[in-house]
Amino acid sequence: MSTSGSTRGVVYVHSSPSAVCPHVEWAISGTLGVRAELKWTAQPAAAGQLRSECSWTGAAGTGAKLVQALRAWPMIRFEVTEEPSAGVDGERFCFAPGLGLWRARTSANGDIVVGEDQLRAVAAASRGGESFVHKVNEMLGSSWDEALEPFRRAGDGAPVTWLHRVG
Repeated sequence: MSTSGSTRGVVYVHSSPSAVCPHVEWAISGTLGVRAELKWTAQPAAAGQLRSECSWTGAAGTGAKLVQALRAWPMIRFEVTEEPSAGVDGERFCFAPGLGLWRARTSANGDIVVGEDQLRAVAAASRGGESFVHKVNEMLGSSWDEALEPFRRAGDGAPVTWLHRVG
């Protein structure tokens, strides 16, 4: 992936134990090169857990770097988005305990982009309609959406922190 050009995105930490929150901030800070002081609020969908989100700006590919840093804590639920930039597709990453990481390219309006080679591979490997539907749902991240949706709704209206990558 190209690292030229500037883009922006959002890190949504849907749930984190309070003891891990400073580590999440350090991971984001180290990736962006700017101190992240997130505003943490209770996560109503998971008693004892906290949630936060921050918008970021940086070079294309920063979203993947943020995900790499956050994966060090497999007990947190998070999403990272990166908007498309000149010559680079956008991306969406979702992580949920028990499911692991899901990644997809996104279009300018935020839709998941599925390539023709991906569709050909699914069609060739599917043994019928139900199998095809299951594989398409995997490509679209349906299991991650189901796992994260209660945490997304519980965060509606929460404060957002703005961060800008240095350099």
